[in-house]
Amino acid sequence: MEKLIINVPEEKSQLVKQLLKELGVTIEQEKMDMEAYRKDLAQVSTWSEEEVKIFEETIEHLNKTELQE
Repeated sequence: MEKLIINVPEEKSQLVKQLLKELGVTIEQEKMDMEAYRKDLAQVSTWSEEEVKIFEETIEHLNKTELQE
């Protein structure tokens, strides 16, 4: 048996799965690699309150500033 990977538009997914099953195709769900997921998640950085405050102040300043043409 040959293994294929296909990209299907979300709105057509159920139809394609139904047709493939009727043709005797076995559909495997992609299994998530939890070890890799945990490793990637551990690499996510967090911002301190001071860093968030800088962003908020900048947004506030930009909202008050008029664009000059």
